[in-house]
Parts: sequence; structure tokens; C-alpha cells
Amino acid sequence: MATTRDISYEADGRTMVGTLALPDGTDRRPGVLVCHEGPGLDDHARTRAARLADELGSVAFALDYNGEGRPIADRQMMMGRLGELREDPARARAIGTAGLDVLRAEARTDTARLAAIGYCFGGTMALELARGGADLKAVVGFHSGLSTVRPEDARNITGKVLALIGADDPIVDNTQRREFEEEMRAGGADWQLVVYGGAVHSFTNPRASQMDLPGIAYDETTDRRSWQAMCALFAEVF
Repeated sequence: MATTRDISYEADGRTMVGTLALPDGTDRRPGVLVCHEGPGLDDHARTRAARLADELGSVAFALDYNGEGRPIADRQMMMGRLGELREDPARARAIGTAGLDVLRAEARTDTARLAAIGYCFGGTMALELARGGADLKAVVGFHSGLSTVRPEDARNITGKVLALIGADDPIVDNTQRREFEEEMRAGGADWQLVVYGGAVHSFTNPRASQMDLPGIAYDETTDRRSWQAMCALFAEVF
């Protein structure tokens, strides 16, 4: 079983509290950065980090990009925070890099084998890390926002990109998917875009259906298929 511990660090003028998950053993292992959904770091992202350690033997760090290691309760405040980061990719990339630095600092992390995954805006942050030229072997976005105000930065991507999107996601619609394809082509990236029929936003989060919001719901089949797609890519790059 993975061992986990919380780590406090500073980023974006805030105290962030992320969760590190370590696999059994003492050897150096690939490192995976996990970026949470928009509201904040919660059990969803922490559980994914533990699964990466348990199932794949990776060192995983679930970063915090909102502060204090907990979700923002007020939806309007949360959307304001995401809007600020969406419009300022350099700021989002700096927050992601701070989390990546925590992952790199762990003695068991093989810093030559790093990847980033993210959910919802966390997927956007992982993609922005790649656009910023971070040394990542792979980036995976689950129901990830795909748009950026700096599409020209796709030329800086060095790793393989995998975006996993629900076909009926109203937040990441067909226009956004098409623009992402054009961005990846223009940037010369090694990219994949997988669109899952019948799935909407937040399809990996079992609590999504409890939110009672249109276009947001868990889908067990898509959750399983998308995780397998990520595992296949990691097997390829690691």
C-alpha cells in the first residue's frame, strides 16, 4: 500500500498543502504530478495519487493550486480564481512548477521520468506546464479545459500529450476540441485526443453526480477506459 503525507510549500503568494504518495520499496520510480479539479485539492485527487503509487509504482504528488490544501466552498470565488489563472498562463505554469519542484525533491523520484496529469482545470494546468516547456515525458488531461490564450506555445511541448474528453461535455465543447487539434498540429506535438461517447464533464469523479449541475456527472465506464488510456501512455514513455 502507498504511504502518503502532506507537504506544505509556497506558491503564488499562498501556503499550499499537497499530498505525496510513495509506492512500496526504496528504488527510484517515475514521478507523476496530479492537478486537482477546479474547487480544490480533495479526496478525488488524493485517491488518484495513491492509485498511481499502488497500481503503477509511481511517486505521485497531488499539488494544491488554491491554497491551504482544501476546496474553495464558494462557487463564485472558485470561478474567479480559475478565471485569473486561465488568463495568465505564466502564473498557472509557475504554480504547477512549484508542485513539480516538490515532486522532484523527493529522493525516490526519478527526475528523468516525469509526467503530469490533471482533472478539469487541473488538466489545463498540466497542459500549460507542457506549453511552458516543462521536462515532462507525458501530460494527460481528464475532462480537461483545452483552451489557452497562448496557443503558439505548443511548440515548446517536449512530451506526449493525451486529452480525454466526454463527447457531451458542455464545458469542453466541439469548438474547443477543434481549436486544440489545430494548436497541437501547428506546434508539432505528439498528441492524442480521445472523445468518449455519452460522457459529460467530471466523468472521473464519483461525487460529480451529487452536484446536481447539468453536464456534470460521473461515468464508471469512461472513468475506467480513460485510466487505462493513461496507463498505456505511461507504459510507452516510462
